[in-house]
Amino acid sequence: MARMGDRESSGEDAEARRRRVVELALLFFRLGVTAFGGPAAHIAMMEEEVVRRRKWLTSAEFLDLLGATNLIPGPSSTEMAIHIGHRRAGWPGLVVAGACFIVPASLMTLTLAWAYVRFGMLPQAGGVLYGIKPVMIAVVAQALWSLRRSAVKSRRLAALGCVAAVAAAAGANELVVLLAGGVVAMALAPRAVDRAPPTTPKERSSTKAHLLAGAMTPLGVAAPAAASASATSLFFVFAKVGAVLFGSGYVLLAFLRTELVEHRRWLTESQLLDAIAVGQLTPGPVFTTATFVGYVVRGVPGAAAATAGIFAPAFVFVAASGALVPKLRASKRAGAFLDGVNVCSLALMAVVTVQLARASLVDAKTIAIAAVAGALLFKWKVNSAWLVLGGAAAGTVATLLG
Repeated sequence: MARMGDRESSGEDAEARRRRVVELALLFFRLGVTAFGGPAAHIAMMEEEVVRRRKWLTSAEFLDLLGATNLIPGPSSTEMAIHIGHRRAGWPGLVVAGACFIVPASLMTLTLAWAYVRFGMLPQAGGVLYGIKPVMIAVVAQALWSLRRSAVKSRRLAALGCVAAVAAAAGANELVVLLAGGVVAMALAPRAVDRAPPTTPKERSSTKAHLLAGAMTPLGVAAPAAASASATSLFFVFAKVGAVLFGSGYVLLAFLRTELVEHRRWLTESQLLDAIAVGQLTPGPVFTTATFVGYVVRGVPGAAAATAGIFAPAFVFVAASGALVPKLRASKRAGAFLDGVNVCSLALMAVVTVQLARASLVDAKTIAIAAVAGALLFKWKVNSAWLVLGGAAAGTVATLLG
């Protein structure tokens, strides 16, 4: 009888795991389709879904994962999806959550790359982004507000966050700010029993909106050395970028320019700017720029290789570091370090939100869209996916009406 009970329990556990994997797949595929606005906005949408709506994680657990994510290179929102998947459903969840968040954006980018090569231009998308960007400002602001209590539970940590915000606004390196915050918090740990849980993300992908403004970009002259590129070489070039890249979309642009334009001459300057613009145009991670580049250089095999290359390190880093987070939290001094990192991450997110607001709230219409979205989020808790669709519609109408 005991063995029969064990088998029944095992069957129930397996069924529960399968259900969790399916839930992860559905959630992150939907987020991959609707998550516009860069990593800060993506992570805000994840927090809404997995903490407030589904209660898969507590606010403290979510913020701990964010702090760990900010300490490793790669696309932060994708790594956060992978972390959540691993925490929710183990190794299958790790793979499924990450893949489902990446695939929709990659397929959209691949479609745009095909149109770019076939017709020599990018489709008009200015109106859509005009309306979506103000909505994402409201989404991030609401996430900051909801996470503040879990992230800042002491005056010391609040002061540390303020110093980090000032340093970030002055142009200090993001990784230096995070590490310094962790060290300071750990040094203060013996005197301060402040266990302010972690904090939110840093916006890594704020490339200039004006890259999309023209919207009808002619195809650049074929890169002279593109014929020398193979799918294998594309994979390794992008794997190197994914393994070492910290910072914003500007940093991604600098890395790709050095590798693809100057050294290998696989792309022209114009093509690279178009690739970055498409990464901003599509939802999901901006690193799907790699999909566009791969297709332009070597067609579908190149797109697949470049996409796999730039995202593969994220899965490796999360798999290697994910198990360390509970151990860090269990240690008082290591937990204090993580608290400091997370408070500084929240400060970075706040600074980026202000910067994005300046670029997105450009007139009375965009301010009105942001205000309406904020009211719907704060007062009525409307799902951010619906707000994204509403913002896209409002922006398109506003653009057509002039």
